[in-house]
Amino acid sequence: MGDASPRTNRPVTALLARWRAGEDDALESLIPLVYDELRSLAQHYLRRERSNHTLQSTALVHEAYVRLAGTDPPTLQNRSHFFGVAARLMREILVDHARAQHAAKRGGDACTLALDEALNVAGGANVDVLLLDDALKELAQLDDRQSRIVELRFFTGLSIDETADVMGVSAATVSREWTTARAWLHRELSGRSPA
Repeated sequence: MGDASPRTNRPVTALLARWRAGEDDALESLIPLVYDELRSLAQHYLRRERSNHTLQSTALVHEAYVRLAGTDPPTLQNRSHFFGVAARLMREILVDHARAQHAAKRGGDACTLALDEALNVAGGANVDVLLLDDALKELAQLDDRQSRIVELRFFTGLSIDETADVMGVSAATVSREWTTARAWLHRELSGRSPA
């Protein structure tokens, strides 16, 4: 996502503006321009899931598209903001999927994410995706910006600068908040166990 040039950003930004203005076909024109990046984002998410996950990256992209197309166009300023929204949708889809799996198995073999070393949660151990989602919701109540930064950095794989662009804050702010959020999540997730 960080390698998008201003030339490739312009058509995406123009299509986002057209979609927001009510042109439904603009979203259909947008998807081919961003499909490979969305698929890469989905693969990034699924790479952190257990190896036998039943969702595939293509299915995750399509489900995100269906959810995106089924809503009123959100206010999206640019390509980075679009991918931030797509990341949130994919996280929601994975959490919904994990809840359904968890309910079907009645607590057995919960869905887990292999947490990135940069997050430093429980020594890089696997963490139940539902526990992580609950922790991020709690973090959002304490500090919504930190929760969004974790979502963009961890789930989407955005750099500090890309996250700053999406959030509309400085890279120094993102770096500081990222450090604080990681420490909070480490403490929270180290003391939790699956239900």
